[in-house]
Amino acid sequence: MQHLTTFGADPQAAPDANVADDVQIQQPAKVILFNDEIHTFDEVIGQIIKATGCDTARAEALTWEVHNSGKAMVYEGTMNECLRVTGVLEEIALHTQIEV
Repeated sequence: MQHLTTFGADPQAAPDANVADDVQIQQPAKVILFNDEIHTFDEVIGQIIKATGCDTARAEALTWEVHNSGKAMVYEGTMNECLRVTGVLEEIALHTQIEV
């Protein structure tokens, strides 16, 4: 296994712990959206579109899945993107979770 080193770093030194963190951040993660009794379908559909950039038909299908199953995976991507999507969904107090 080859490790990247920075200029001036000792190649015999232990690998930086941040390297493992960086790799994990780039692995696919999933945003799970949970059902609630507070938001309307239109609010959820609009927020999914805003958060993920999907079209209306996809957002409607996801909203129905959340409603019928209690939850749905609404986005899959890097951890950074999942954090961004979750932040947008939570702007209106939707309940989310990120799974790795």
